[in-house]
Amino acid sequence: MNDRNWKEVVEVFRENFEDDTLNITAETTASDVQGWDSIAHVKLLIALEDRFRIRFTTGEAARMENVGHMVEYIEKRLREQERG
Repeated sequence: MNDRNWKEVVEVFRENFEDDTLNITAETTASDVQGWDSIAHVKLLIALEDRFRIRFTTGEAARMENVGHMVEYIEKRLREQERG
């Protein structure tokens, strides 16, 4: 996991949940974060897409079980962009 990408993801989480002390790990799931419901999830995905200038497929969004999975998909999309 790229350290820079990880820091960006944590920043997006903290901004979205308005909590500068939010502790996020790769294993963090929605049940670990107060207020992370289905609406917050959609907003979070949009914020991540905007921050990284990527788009998730519907299937990817459905398969994201934890923050680590989110980062994997982000890095996959970024590698695809680099290859052109």
